[in-house]
Amino acid sequence: MTDKILVVDDDPDIARFVELNLRTHGYETHVASDGEQALESAFEVRPDLVLLDVTMPKMDGFEVAQRLRADPRTSNVSIIMLTARALSVDKVLGLTAGADDYVIKPCDPVELVARVKGTLRRAQEMRALSPLTGLPGNMRIQEELHALVSEGASFALLYADLDNFKAYNDHYGFLRGDEAIRFAARCLQEQAMQMVGEEVFVGHVGGDDFVVICPPAQAEDLSRAIIAAFDQKTPSLYDEADREKGYIEVENRRGQAERFPFLSISIGVATTDRRRFTHHGEAVAVATELKEYAKREQGSSYAIDRRGVAETGP
Repeated sequence: MTDKILVVDDDPDIARFVELNLRTHGYETHVASDGEQALESAFEVRPDLVLLDVTMPKMDGFEVAQRLRADPRTSNVSIIMLTARALSVDKVLGLTAGADDYVIKPCDPVELVARVKGTLRRAQEMRALSPLTGLPGNMRIQEELHALVSEGASFALLYADLDNFKAYNDHYGFLRGDEAIRFAARCLQEQAMQMVGEEVFVGHVGGDDFVVICPPAQAEDLSRAIIAAFDQKTPSLYDEADREKGYIEVENRRGQAERFPFLSISIGVATTDRRRFTHHGEAVAVATELKEYAKREQGSSYAIDRRGVAETGP
């Protein structure tokens, strides 16, 4: 899909120059001549990036940037400020107003396109990350699996989630629940990096669900290592009184106190050792099925799919 760029400048010659330069590089380009028109166009077009002149009559670029950031329709748009002055105060004001970058006028065409490409690339990478854990999100996970399946590459997909997380979240609140999810993310990352190295892929599906993609030969050892590290550190997530008891009490829908053990982690593993996947969704489905199988065990557990026969391990 072509990126859409809104060029905002009250000088028609500069606006035309920038527009033609961007169109030459394949961008869908729209032009506005003042701040008010810029806001109207931004709300209508929903651009991916706004090239915004600082010095304009009625409403300057700083105010336009602030309004774009304040409106939920455009709060995530990328903004590059165009300024004729190289003063540091202008740069600081622009960044404070919400700009992602700035370009000094008169614009060098090569630098301008490079800045645009870089800003759009960073924005795309940020959208692909989980805001809670900083791990790649669903879009990147699908891209990674699709590429592996398309290439016919060998891989193992570990699908993990936390057991008793809802009870923990209800007992301690959302902030502590978020910290538990970040704790699980760190645990997965650390073990994956130690055992596999930089080529491993760790993603956050959402909530308390994660995936790890690694070579098939390392899947079982990595599953064991994740479980061992998680179980060792999990008690630190609980208050001292609950640690001493070894459980938490949460009221159920009938108003009765129900006991829940500490958080544990269940991992389902699908690999290409014994089968080939024609679509990335098949790998996810197998790993999810095996994860549910692992959940039947008490405490942390993993289950690996071997020729359709699930084998479990503590």
